[in-house]
This record gives sequence, C-alpha cells and structure tokens, in this order.
Amino acid sequence: MHRLLATVFVLALAAAAPARAERLTLYAAAGVKAPVEQLARDFTDATGTTLHLVFDTAGAAERRFLADPDATFLVTTRDRIDAAQRKGLLNDGVSASVGDTVGGFAIAPGAPKPDLSSTDKLRAALLAAPTIAFSDPARGATIGAHFMRVIDTLGIKGEILKKATLAADGVQTMELVRQGRVALGVTQVSEIMQSDPALLAGPFPPQFDLATRYTLWHKRDASPSAAAFARLLASPAEHAKLAQYGLRAPAACNTGATSGVNTTC
Repeated sequence: MHRLLATVFVLALAAAAPARAERLTLYAAAGVKAPVEQLARDFTDATGTTLHLVFDTAGAAERRFLADPDATFLVTTRDRIDAAQRKGLLNDGVSASVGDTVGGFAIAPGAPKPDLSSTDKLRAALLAAPTIAFSDPARGATIGAHFMRVIDTLGIKGEILKKATLAADGVQTMELVRQGRVALGVTQVSEIMQSDPALLAGPFPPQFDLATRYTLWHKRDASPSAAAFARLLASPAEHAKLAQYGLRAPAACNTGATSGVNTTC
C-alpha cells in the first residue's frame, strides 16, 4: 500500500513537471546514501528533474552545503541542523525527519562476530582486533567523535589509535572492511547494511548506545520540484522502506514552527 501511494505521488509529480527540468543539488551524510540514491533515480525518471548527490560525513556535508550558494538540500543530523539554525547559518527554512540509525560495528568477511553485549566485552573485542577503521572526527564524523569518547572512557584510547585507520567517512570505512584491509569497522548500522548486511557485528552496548536522527533541510522558498522531492523523502511511504537500508522510521516528535523554521516528522 505504501509503495502504491508513493508511485501515485511520483506519477502526479511527473504530470506537473515543468517543461524545462531543474537540476537540484543535495549534500547528505553517508548514512542515508542508498535510500536517497534510489529515491533520486525514481524522482528523475518520473519528473525529469535531476539531482546532483554529494555524500560525506555529517559535518563535512553541512560545511559543503553552506559553502555552495546553489545547493538545494542538506541531510545531516538533527543536532547539527538545530545548532546551525541557532547560529544563523540556516535561515528561513523547512526541515523534516528522514530516519534514525544507531552506531555499530562491522567485521571483515569470514571473521567471527565478537561479543559486544557489555562494556567489558566491547573493551576486550576492541583490544583483540588487530586493525580498526572509523570515520575521522576532524571531518565532522558523528560516529568517529562518539568512538573517540568511548575508547577514552574505556581507558584504551592509546592502544586503539596505534592500530586505527581514519577513514574519510562511513562509506570508506566499509570499503576497508569489505576488502579485508581492517578487521573491525566502526560506523552507522545503516552504512553497514547498505554495504553488506552479512558484515554487521552489532551495535554498541547499552552504556554507549548512539542513536542519530537524520534530517532534511531546504529553503522555505524552494522551487515546486524541490519541495516535491522533500515531501517525498520525508513521506510515510518512504519511511516504510527505510528498514531495508538499516534505518528506522523517525520516532514521534513535536511538530511546529520555532525560530521561523518549520519542523515535521
């Protein structure tokens, strides 16, 4: 039913598409790469509007969006969008929740899955792994910054960093894992699922759980085509398809306008 509704919606957009199709630019955190790519293909096929997609860490995607005056959409973490609005970097816009994910671990093909169910077992698994990769916190990686705090809390930061590879983002982390170049990868579960679900070892134990909400932002005066794509990306029909990409439909949140910004779920 959800797929049917989405199809009807896209076909309606196609009927209303302008004679001269637009080219929209979207900067996004790598955790939403697969579902956004698929939706963009479907949207282009239906409307003729093309989308230029750029994926990076949550922080780098935000910086690149802000530096591009022609950019249309930003998909990054809810916290980053809220902070940018408070600083006046994102003004007179509309935001909508896309999906939620959690931080987790990936293992090289054929490797046994470590037990990550408790703090002590996580510590043992990290020390036992000969090589580890995670996204560079200096590039605005949400998971990378979280992992640095975790190993600092566990008292093993020095040992882990000696054998760690800093990846550009979660996509590169998963390339290193999939190729067997590192034994353990630390990234968003959505990025693991979109790369190879068989490599998922599991999430962080409860004490270090990391839940991230990805949110879409665009200018309030966006073109009809841009507004249509935004509605589709944040629609219930699209939320229903998130699980196959390792994302959860957004949990209930408050709806309303604050500081001139509309927020929907």
